[in-house]
Amino acid sequence: MDRERGDRGRRLLDGLVALALLVIGLAGTAPAGLNQGVEAGPAAYPLVVVAALAVAVRRRWPLATLTVVTAASTAYLVLGYPYGPILLSFFVAIYTVAAYRPVRLAAAAAAVALLVLLTHVFVGVRPPGLVGLMPAAAWVVVPFAVGVTVRLGRENAARSRTDEARRLADAERLRVAREVHDVVGHGLAAIHLQAEIALHLLARKPEQAEAALTAISRTSKEALDELRVTLTVVRRDEAADERAPAPGLAQLPQLRERLAGAGLPVTVEVEGAPRPLPVAVDLAAYRVVQEALTNVLRHAGPATATVRIRYAPTDVAVEVTDTGRGTAAPAGGAGGYGLAGMRERVTALGGSFAAGPASAGGFRVSATLPVEEVT
Repeated sequence: MDRERGDRGRRLLDGLVALALLVIGLAGTAPAGLNQGVEAGPAAYPLVVVAALAVAVRRRWPLATLTVVTAASTAYLVLGYPYGPILLSFFVAIYTVAAYRPVRLAAAAAAVALLVLLTHVFVGVRPPGLVGLMPAAAWVVVPFAVGVTVRLGRENAARSRTDEARRLADAERLRVAREVHDVVGHGLAAIHLQAEIALHLLARKPEQAEAALTAISRTSKEALDELRVTLTVVRRDEAADERAPAPGLAQLPQLRERLAGAGLPVTVEVEGAPRPLPVAVDLAAYRVVQEALTNVLRHAGPATATVRIRYAPTDVAVEVTDTGRGTAAPAGGAGGYGLAGMRERVTALGGSFAAGPASAGGFRVSATLPVEEVT
């Protein structure tokens, strides 16, 4: 639809250009003859009309347009009529071929047109002789140079758009990779601890081992659903799985339950009235909490954790503290993300991030994300 609308717009523009050339040609040929002391005979105006109207299809058939305009312009000059507005049609035809056809083909067509146009220099009713070479050549060289310049500019712009699209695609793949890392890393950490609990209790307390296995089943299903939502962006032809909502702070209760089943008690405190957040901000805040709690699960040993969410008019802040050993998790975490990935995710949205040992012991991760500035 957009392409058809664009084609109609270009055809309309070409028609208007042809109409303008027609008006200029009919109105300006006689004055041009008076200035040069040459009378524009009755055959001049039909040739002016043919050359102008041919421009109406210049972008659809550039070479055919150039052929018609060159023939009309050459006949006009060979008949001894004055240099006049008909050459504007010739100018536009040369420009169009240079702008819309490959350079070699355009150069060959322009050279042939020049040779044909130069016929009037040596033959005709009033041949100007060698003094007519330069003006005739200028009507080819100048529009050809302008057309090639426009073509190169258009091609450079297209390459820039392609490069930008490739850059955005690479950034999107990197974002998906980070999302997959967060989902898989958190899910596997919880499943690993639950499996250890099940193996430890299987012989002595099988009923508790069964509960751990049930937790493994639930955690793996939730992780798979979340992973499916994350990968939907890669599979553009399929709709998002409605069974799993897009990750956000609204999923903190489910995250808390999974971690409780893995042996990490989590307390969630909310300050301010919860409200819908921009998708990017909501996802980033949730991933910071998820990754921080996963690091607690992996590295803090026996511990509890507290998640604080603060909603302010212009930002949302999240903070995760734990009572573990107080040593920082590896900056890269599994797969090269961890704290560095959290910081990159937050700063990309214009927020601030901090992580380090808490004053009362344990470890603290905090992030503040702007809300009004991000849409």
